Amino acid sequence: MRSLRLPAALAALALAVTACSGDGGGNEGGSGEYPRNETLYTTGTAWGPPANWNPYMQGQYAVGTVGLAYEPLFLFDPNTNEYVPWLAESDSWPEENVHEIVLREGITWTDGEAFDSADVVSTLEIGQFGSVPFSNLWNFIESVEAVDGQTVRVTFGESRPQEWMNWVYSHPIAPEHIWSGKTEEEVMSDVNENPVGTGPYSYESHTDDRLVWERNDDWWGTGLLDLEMKPRYIVDLVNASNDITLGMLQQGQVDLSNNFLPGIDQVINGNEAITSYYDGPPYMQAANTAWLVPNTTKAPLDDPEFRRALAHSINMEQIVTGPYANLVEPASPTGLLPIWDDYIDQELVEEKGFSYNADEAVGLLEEAGYQDEDGDGFVETPDGEPITLTLEVPAGWTDWMESANVIAANAQAVGINVEAQTPEFDLLVDNRNSGEFDLLINNERGASNTPWTYYDYLFQLPVNDQQTTVNFHRYENEEVWDLVEQLAAVPADDVEAAAAITSQIQEIQLEELPAIPLWYNGMWSQANNTYWTNWPSDAEGAPKSYATLWNGMWQLGAINTLATIEPAGE
Repeated sequence: MRSLRLPAALAALALAVTACSGDGGGNEGGSGEYPRNETLYTTGTAWGPPANWNPYMQGQYAVGTVGLAYEPLFLFDPNTNEYVPWLAESDSWPEENVHEIVLREGITWTDGEAFDSADVVSTLEIGQFGSVPFSNLWNFIESVEAVDGQTVRVTFGESRPQEWMNWVYSHPIAPEHIWSGKTEEEVMSDVNENPVGTGPYSYESHTDDRLVWERNDDWWGTGLLDLEMKPRYIVDLVNASNDITLGMLQQGQVDLSNNFLPGIDQVINGNEAITSYYDGPPYMQAANTAWLVPNTTKAPLDDPEFRRALAHSINMEQIVTGPYANLVEPASPTGLLPIWDDYIDQELVEEKGFSYNADEAVGLLEEAGYQDEDGDGFVETPDGEPITLTLEVPAGWTDWMESANVIAANAQAVGINVEAQTPEFDLLVDNRNSGEFDLLINNERGASNTPWTYYDYLFQLPVNDQQTTVNFHRYENEEVWDLVEQLAAVPADDVEAAAAITSQIQEIQLEELPAIPLWYNGMWSQANNTYWTNWPSDAEGAPKSYATLWNGMWQLGAINTLATIEPAGE
């Protein structure tokens, strides 16, 4: 998703791709060249050589492992707010704490074995291993059983349908005959280079700079869903520099780029072959929210009034029109994405929200006792201690680097001494996880079936010595966490009941501002129509699915894009 620089070796590989892929690309790991009119060239997700195809290693598997090879029981369509049966044919809740799922008949794994309920049971039971990312399900699952070959019954000790249904669509099913019986270490260390899945594509080959998937012409969905995947091959290229990627896109050597590309607005306006979801600003759909994350365990960032002053100091218009050239939009003060508008209490936002107002920021600081006592232009704490804060973003993330500079300058203008720093990504992650930071930007939770995922990210307790996935700001509030737990228990289709709880969460959130929403990060997606057309867009009659290979997006309907694009000229 990012605009990072690659090490020299990968940059050289990217240049080699540029040299050869215009005629269809090489197939260094395979058996010849790929026909250009049957091959989709993509980039924007992988930042290193493909390393594993293990569906249990969430966030670490190679591009397309989940979505192309392994599939979930359902998809979730954010446009309609509905669950779409996939491997499952139907489901029901015969009791409040019992979910029964009926699987489709006639599905086989790519090794010819039949797909059935034992595969679902096995997948969930492997989740009992503590190192499996979804092991937390077993905090509220009581039992999982195969009622018959096509029916699975899940019984819950505690009903948490929002959380459960998030798993049902976002996590894939793996074959019982391959994974069952493995030890925890074997499950979590198997690179699984030749994945056996149920999906529309199978692993073909890979090298350090690319991964190739080949269409599975025996895929069950062609008959049962009437979906025909158009590309025979998908060649996903390891990300190169911005300039290389932009050049490849413009020359038709890449069909779909999911990178952030500075200046893409000018390219879209000047090259009819290059399109995105919208014809004008913001060009991209919203994918996730970028937050300014304060370390709430450190003074003065432990003071809600100081955080509120900091929020009022940020001129989002400068960021939107500057580093992003109108490719993004300012976030709601709640931070909730546009697809969650039904869960935003607009009256509360009007009453307690924040916006850029330098005078308001200065006034809040003065009222809370933050004064410039020594005349250096920066306020001290009420106890007279100097304040020097650092804002960290990863080196090479050019859009965030420029945005951090704007935020630091805005803060300094109202008397808050903030300096932007750009450590290497791995160092920033170490600092973030251990709580050794002042301020940073983060956007690690995005679009999903429920705002519960969002509030789980913001408020999850307990806070541990190492915070690796959520609550990087280390905010502790039992009252709001209890509300998030209540939200998890709301039936998945009861928007009204969920909105009543999110309103209560937002009241605390807007008063405390444990993290400050900045902008909606774009679903970076720009396509070249030379070889493939009919890309999703807001145009009347155009497909409305996501056009991205980012992990997690296939399950939100991006898989449909492969069935709706068309070879140019047809």
